[in-house]
Amino acid sequence: MKRLQELSNEINNLTLMNELEYPELYQYLDENSITFTCFDHPKVNTKNFSDYLSSLKPLLKQHIVNKQKLNK
Repeated sequence: MKRLQELSNEINNLTLMNELEYPELYQYLDENSITFTCFDHPKVNTKNFSDYLSSLKPLLKQHIVNKQKLNK
């Protein structure tokens, strides 16, 4: 499993890319069902970060696919 720092970097990079390249999607990241803020006392560990990253990737992928369909 990846280290916490690696996961954090990957989450940051993906989030930044969303913000810069897909600003229309970035606004929905707060509404992602797997955000750490939904817990009263979230545990910071590799599993939680990995789960969160796994939830971000398909969100971006689906958005890109939908955007490409609209642009055709």
